[in-house]
Amino acid sequence: MDQYQAHQSPPLSIRSDQPDVIAPDGSEIRLLINDQHSAVTASMVEVTLLAGQTSKPVWHRNVEEIWYVLDGRGQVWRCGPDEDPESVSGIHVGKGDSFVIPVLWRFQFSADVSENLVILCFTSPAWPGDDEAQASDVGGLGPPNI
Repeated sequence: MDQYQAHQSPPLSIRSDQPDVIAPDGSEIRLLINDQHSAVTASMVEVTLLAGQTSKPVWHRNVEEIWYVLDGRGQVWRCGPDEDPESVSGIHVGKGDSFVIPVLWRFQFSADVSENLVILCFTSPAWPGDDEAQASDVGGLGPPNI
């Protein structure tokens, strides 16, 4: 018997027009799938960085993220734990691009000045709580402006 046979179907998630939370990096987060929707081993959010914004650099203690750009253009900087941050450049991303933010990697992102950057973000394991994202002492896209 699978886990859903004995229970009602998991509830439908309806995207909020307003952000559900502001992430530690300063981006807007809309919660799409989490434990309230019967997700146990993963979660999914929509991340929005407004036009011209540069996030605060952060890293994750336990969560790997897979990002898919839904709309807009920008840059993403990802730096491995053993890499020299000065030697790592940002990559340009746009609609349809996808990439991974590995556990413990520092990252920062920015939106082009002309449009919002909107990203679908899948996290595994499921987002564990407010202390998951940690501030990084360095970023590769310049000072944050949010």
